[in-house]
Amino acid sequence: MAKRVGTDTVLCETLPQILSSAAIVGKKEGEGPLQEHFDLIHEDTTLCEKSWEKAESRLQSEALSRALDKAVLAPADVQVIFAGDLLNQCIGSAFGLRSSNIPFLGQYGACSTMAQTIAMASLFVEGGIARVAAAVTSSHFCSAERQFRFPLEYGGVRAPTSQWTVTGAGAAVVGHGGDESCPYVRAVTVGRIVDLGIKDANNMGAAMAPAACSTISAFLRDTGTQPQDYDLILTGDLGYTGSQLLIDLLKRENIDIHQNHADCGLLIFDREKQDVKAGGSGCGCAGSVFCSYVMHRLCKKELRNILFIATGALMSPTSSQQGESIPGIAHLLNICS
Repeated sequence: MAKRVGTDTVLCETLPQILSSAAIVGKKEGEGPLQEHFDLIHEDTTLCEKSWEKAESRLQSEALSRALDKAVLAPADVQVIFAGDLLNQCIGSAFGLRSSNIPFLGQYGACSTMAQTIAMASLFVEGGIARVAAAVTSSHFCSAERQFRFPLEYGGVRAPTSQWTVTGAGAAVVGHGGDESCPYVRAVTVGRIVDLGIKDANNMGAAMAPAACSTISAFLRDTGTQPQDYDLILTGDLGYTGSQLLIDLLKRENIDIHQNHADCGLLIFDREKQDVKAGGSGCGCAGSVFCSYVMHRLCKKELRNILFIATGALMSPTSSQQGESIPGIAHLLNICS
């Protein structure tokens, strides 16, 4: 059974495996550096649906379906599904997965949701609560713009520190009994809310970087390990600005990650050619990158021991309009192959 070490970290003794994963993305994401790793690239980001929100729901249902097919499982084989997105009341997940008939626990971790849902699925499997659990998340550029920023027709100028919300979804299936190619979750660190007073909604990287710093330093302290012990330290969607801030913040604690750090928001797009300013963001950013490119490298044993830290900004349009700052959160998974 799971064993707590230090203050914030849980070690999984039965080592739940990620049996399969899938990532579905939109046209812009499919034109980026990771195009060969995605399961499906939609050329029409409406997905032939009547609204952006319906399109996002379909991204989730397609990602889950593909992940289950890879694991040779049916929806009835899954005891619980953890899912979330950025939309009000997580309607992308609820409407996208309502026909699956799988027991559902909705999650909201903002852009940290992929790590949060895999963490929950892993701990349910570890504790014997579920034999098989699924984790799903998504975001859509157009649905996010409508909710958090301006209508697309507005044509507002984007700040250099702003990020492009990824149109994409990731799904992972967690359980036991997979073959030796399936990576396993060795540890989970649940992050603490960190708020340093950042109020600029066009600089999410700055808002989330302190939370990533807090979670990474807590995990290293709890486990007595160093950054060089890991092949990759992958953050969710800090983008260029947030990544630089994270490296600087950790250096103040005598932790140097610059040699093996990467960020999903920088991997999924070519910043210069695709004009995404500071990089990618959204639940689907970490979700689609981890469930495709990173999982492929883990399954091939190109990566043996990684830290996956998805980051989120726990704000809403209402809180920003009321002058609130932007609290950050980051959850960490230690995944090995």
